[in-house]
Amino acid sequence: MEQDFSALDAILAKYRGRKGFLIPLLQEVQNELGYLSQSCMKYLADQVQVPAAEIFGVATFYSMFRLKPQGKHIVRVCKGTACHVSDANGIKAALLEALALPEGENTTSDMQFTLMEVACLGCCSLAPVIMIDDMTYGKLVPEAIPAILDKFRF
Repeated sequence: MEQDFSALDAILAKYRGRKGFLIPLLQEVQNELGYLSQSCMKYLADQVQVPAAEIFGVATFYSMFRLKPQGKHIVRVCKGTACHVSDANGIKAALLEALALPEGENTTSDMQFTLMEVACLGCCSLAPVIMIDDMTYGKLVPEAIPAILDKFRF
């Protein structure tokens, strides 16, 4: 069953015939749909006459693009040097346990949380740090993770 992407026609109209449009196009489409599925990228390729491999290449190269649906809340765990030496791995393990994420998955089955590792959150003096949506939590210990997550549950 093919998905209907006609809601993207207004976005596509802005970019047809332009040069250097691929990244802004993908950003707008992702903002509209939440992520870039393979069928969506194929549709875009057909509509703007760009090889599907080029669109997929851009979407997979830049970390800002999501190829799978994400949870309602984005949980970023900092893996920078200050956080790493302050037990970022223990914080990540506590997040994995509290979120009950299966091996290889980063989004909870109820679509409430997506866990992402980031290089740096810019809060080195608060290491180790996580950010949930736009809220920063620092000087963490693994035992604090369940209570923090509970603030964001339904």
